[in-house]
Amino acid sequence: MTLDTPVPLATVAQFTEGPFANLVSGYSAQAQSDLMLQATRACESACDRRLVPFAALVETQRADAMDIEDALDSYVPLDPTSQLGFSRAQSLGSTLLVRHFWVREFPARYPELWTGSISNIALLRSYSGTQSVNVSTVQYETDTGHVRFQLGTFVPPGTTIVVTYSGGYATVPADLVQACQFMAASMAVKQLDPVDGRSGHDPDALRADALEMLAPYSRR
Repeated sequence: MTLDTPVPLATVAQFTEGPFANLVSGYSAQAQSDLMLQATRACESACDRRLVPFAALVETQRADAMDIEDALDSYVPLDPTSQLGFSRAQSLGSTLLVRHFWVREFPARYPELWTGSISNIALLRSYSGTQSVNVSTVQYETDTGHVRFQLGTFVPPGTTIVVTYSGGYATVPADLVQACQFMAASMAVKQLDPVDGRSGHDPDALRADALEMLAPYSRR
């Protein structure tokens, strides 16, 4: 996975324009930025999801299933590319070709605010070599993470699918912004006032508020 430019769920400006501004008044500008990024990663860890835009994320999937409606023993016309793939499978003694897989990162809510694209798919087969798939031929559904190969693409069960893709909320939903603010406030209070609570804020209550707002986004 390549390193992408860090983007927080809530900016420093959004955090400091509200009631938590006093918590970071003594922080440097860099420390404030770091706090918002740390809070963002804490939110993502709590959800077990990537939320802010990411680039060139590399995942591996195992091709181990096939939907019955895509069985190739049905009598349907095949285009030349599909026929070649099907013929290759038959020559190697296999007619079961996997057509579906799901990338791990997709929007739990508000799919209209999410953007995603696949830049590369490589097939590492247990036999008959490897292949780079033309991504323009695959069907990618960003709202569910579902990817469908073109009929006839030679993907026998057991193939390792290596996919490189980008995604994330181009526009951050308002509840995620607020959850990040609560998470950042909880972290700031613990850093500044870990014992006697003179700040007037309860870090555990703030974190609980953040987790409650993140619950609908958590992976199930």
